[in-house]
Amino acid sequence: MSSGGTDRRAPWITFEGTEGVGKTTQIERLTDRLERAGRVVRVTREPGGTTLGRRLRAVLLEPTDRPMHAVTELLLYTADRAQHLTEVVLPSLDRGDVVLCDRFLDATLAYQGYARGLGFDTVLALHRLPPLDSRPDRTVLLDMTPEQALARALQRNAGSGQDESEGRFEGERLEFHERVRAGYLELARAEPGRIRVVRADGDADEVESRIAAELADLFPELGPTRTDA
Repeated sequence: MSSGGTDRRAPWITFEGTEGVGKTTQIERLTDRLERAGRVVRVTREPGGTTLGRRLRAVLLEPTDRPMHAVTELLLYTADRAQHLTEVVLPSLDRGDVVLCDRFLDATLAYQGYARGLGFDTVLALHRLPPLDSRPDRTVLLDMTPEQALARALQRNAGSGQDESEGRFEGERLEFHERVRAGYLELARAEPGRIRVVRADGDADEVESRIAAELADLFPELGPTRTDA
């Protein structure tokens, strides 16, 4: 198994959390800071980090009247990941680029493994062969109550029109999002060295500072607070 890669020239960081916790905003802010410091950064996401992935993303996230079977959902996410690793993540790391990824394996473990009830072992069984055995160096888990996060997500989607195109998970009941959060926190307890739980409440500057503190060992150029030019 390829765990956090100590031989990599630059770190691979994943961002996780339920809908609405602010992953996109914080990835943009971290990218800005790292690029100002001279780093080459590759920002990507799952699902949808490749041409094939964008087609799979449309299938996975579009609201539908007929529920998708949990195993179907798991296999589609895994297919997206295999292509994403091969085409984007691993080549970027080989070049020495910092990779910042919006969601990765932990999302599948929390959503399909825990919240859908398939179990962590079922998900991990699909991730034992290359390239799916690859793991990030650090995972930032942005955490807040599902009520707060879901309200944010629904407001965001309504403003951007994503309710129609990518709102399938936001349409789940609150209990589902509570299970997703519980799954994430269980994963964090099992791997506290890799998965750093960061409170996502407060303004964006406060959250950014919390993230910087959790990544300072990997990025010495990051201080505890944001410094704008």
